[in-house]
Parts: sequence; structure tokens; C-alpha cells
Amino acid sequence: MAVLCLSFSKPHSFMLKIGLVDDHKLVRKSLRVLIDSFDGVAVALEAENGLELLESLKCNEIDILLLDLQMPVLNGYETCKRVRSLYPDVKVLIISHLNTKEALLKIVEIGAHGYFSKNSDPYSLEKAIHTVNDSDFYFDEELNSLAEEAGILKRRPRCYEPEPLVNFSEREIDVIRLACKQFSSNQIADKLCITARTVESHRRRIMERTNSKNFIGVILFAFKQGLIGVEDLI
Repeated sequence: MAVLCLSFSKPHSFMLKIGLVDDHKLVRKSLRVLIDSFDGVAVALEAENGLELLESLKCNEIDILLLDLQMPVLNGYETCKRVRSLYPDVKVLIISHLNTKEALLKIVEIGAHGYFSKNSDPYSLEKAIHTVNDSDFYFDEELNSLAEEAGILKRRPRCYEPEPLVNFSEREIDVIRLACKQFSSNQIADKLCITARTVESHRRRIMERTNSKNFIGVILFAFKQGLIGVEDLI
């Protein structure tokens, strides 16, 4: 199996290193051209399936993985689980045209950090990449509507207050609600007049208390408990 180790066409300093995995060569090459036009981002590796990716990661370090779901040899679901296990610092952004409730539930289950629909405006991918890096998750608009349809996200009146499974502090709820709007830890710190380190501490504690693999899990937990509504994502 050939391992593709790529050199950067941009300076290394302050660059987010991106991995691309899609079994369609035209899609990969088009995404690379697009991503290389973004500020502060560079493609570090390409692979056409999960096994090739795992080989490539032996000689390439990446920050964010853009991963298709439907691939031969090793599909995106299994690939994501292996990457999350072997490389826990790598953030995984699913890029797919799948738009079923079952696919959404699997995406959450495997611990992906976000979802970007292939039907979305290509240039909004830049925002998605930086949001995943800064906030640990990204909600595509299509994901919101699917999640609501799947019954994961439900619109509830503000007066609705079910008995919570976790008694969050007021500050923890503030962090969750600001994270919903995809603010970075530094931005949340500025709004709450605390340090970014304190925000990160809150985020880790919230994930532990909700038994979430990532902050998408936290957001879905908060929705199900009625702590936030779909409008909080807007």
C-alpha cells in the first residue's frame, strides 16, 4: 500500500494541518485546492480509504481530519473510531451527503467532532474547520434539522424545566450556551470575565459529568434535558 506523505506549499508556522479522506479522487483534489486557499490551513495528507489513512498517519501529523463516510476497505464510521482511539488529539469533521437520522446517530456515537454536508456552500467549510479547531464541534444547519427530526433536539418552551440528570452550576450552563453558539474558549472567557484555562476546565468537567466523547455529546445532552433550545444554535 502506497503511503502518501505530502509536503506543505505554505509556511509551517501557525498552520492547521488537515487530513483528507475520500475514495473519489476528484473530490479529494477539489477539496485540497479549496482548503489550500483558506488562511491558516494546509493539507498535510490525502487518503482514499481508512486503511491508507492509518498508514499515512505514521509519517504525518494532522490537527483535523475531514472524513467521508462511504468508502471501500474501511468505511468512515470504523475509521473515525480507530482515529479517535489511536490519535485522541485529532479532531474529526465528517463530510458527507448522507442525510438520514440513522447516519446522524452513528456520527454522534463514534465521537466525531462535527458534520459538514456536501450540499453546503464550499466556502463555509473554512468556518467549519476553524470552528472545530476553536470550539471542538461544528453543527451544520442540516445536522440541526436532522437532529430535531430524530427526536434528539426538541423545541421546548423556556418554562419547561425537567428534572436534570446532572445538576450543572450556573457557570457551567453559561459555558454550554455560549459553546452552542460556537464561541471559542477565549471568546467565552472574555464574555464571562474568566480565563481561557478556567473555561477549558469547565468544558472537561462538563464532558466528564455527561459521559460525552466530545462537545457535540454535551450539546445533545443539554437539548434532551431542556437546558437549551434549537434557537440557541443561531
